[in-house]
Amino acid sequence: MKFVDEAKIRVESGKGGDGCLSFRREKYIPFGGPDGGDGGNGGSVYLVGDNNSNTLADFRFTRTFKAENGQPGRGKNCTGKGGEDLYIKVPLGTIVVEINTQEILGELIKVGQQLKVAQGGYHGQGNINFKSSTNRAPRKITKGKPAEVRQLHLELKVLADVGLLGLPNAGKSTFIRSVSSAKPKVADYPFTTLYPNLGVVRIEADRSFVIADIPGIIEGAAEGAGLGIQFLKHISRTRLLLHIVDVVPYDESDPSESFRTIENELKKYSDDLADYDRWLVLNKLDLLAPDVDSEQHCQAVIDNIDWKGPIYKISALQKEGTQQLCYDIMELVDKQRTHSEEEQSDSEMIDNKE
Repeated sequence: MKFVDEAKIRVESGKGGDGCLSFRREKYIPFGGPDGGDGGNGGSVYLVGDNNSNTLADFRFTRTFKAENGQPGRGKNCTGKGGEDLYIKVPLGTIVVEINTQEILGELIKVGQQLKVAQGGYHGQGNINFKSSTNRAPRKITKGKPAEVRQLHLELKVLADVGLLGLPNAGKSTFIRSVSSAKPKVADYPFTTLYPNLGVVRIEADRSFVIADIPGIIEGAAEGAGLGIQFLKHISRTRLLLHIVDVVPYDESDPSESFRTIENELKKYSDDLADYDRWLVLNKLDLLAPDVDSEQHCQAVIDNIDWKGPIYKISALQKEGTQQLCYDIMELVDKQRTHSEEEQSDSEMIDNKE
């Protein structure tokens, strides 16, 4: 199954209602004059940022969206009812591209943010609008404007503080289950995770961060192999990358080679991504044989990859070492958030001065 982080949809606004051709006809009033009302405006289509969903999977089943048409005008100068606007909820981080022109229409990054993607048709005018001193009985009306139809490409980049790197079955889903309330599927075969899972790790009542568990990378991901290319798009928005390495791979492969596979794909995809803050997490220590010294085993992996950054040794399944890791992540995220707020405040002050 394809990992859904993008979707193509068709949106159509409502067409404007036609103007009405009508004349007033009442007893004792033989020449009542024109009284045809205007039509109603067609409904527009909006995309709305929503934080209750984190995938575009729903758009696999419903791909066409249409707003209501405006109603035609009526006699007695009655205006037609306007069509209802259509609001489509999309996950935060969705980029909207018009397929035919490749124009980027916008990006939804805030809850409740609205982006108009199809303008409703303007209403037609009834014949009452064309009455003049020289034309007392006009028969002219205008039709409502047609609907606007657009083919859109939606691309989702997950908004998360922490992204999980690792080969399939490195233990990413188990880790997110152990530190948050998210419950992604866990199984002993590659690509168990097909859709992005966001978990909120709550350290205190008012301190938390969001962690993203997305499909693992395989060799060749930067060129589009497997599900990894979509993953690489997602992690470009995170503040920190946790590189999770299985120290006891089920296929008896070398953990250091697994690490290098991921690192090579990062460099191929983006130099900037390769330079992100990244912590090494050695996972599945509980699976080491009793006669194997865990410290020596982990040190051998570290020496082979020549890792210089932060290192954490955990068992996600047994929740060993995960608490300290989460505390340290929270401290880093707090610092980065404070720094971002200060930069934004300085930027606003400069704009106000200008």
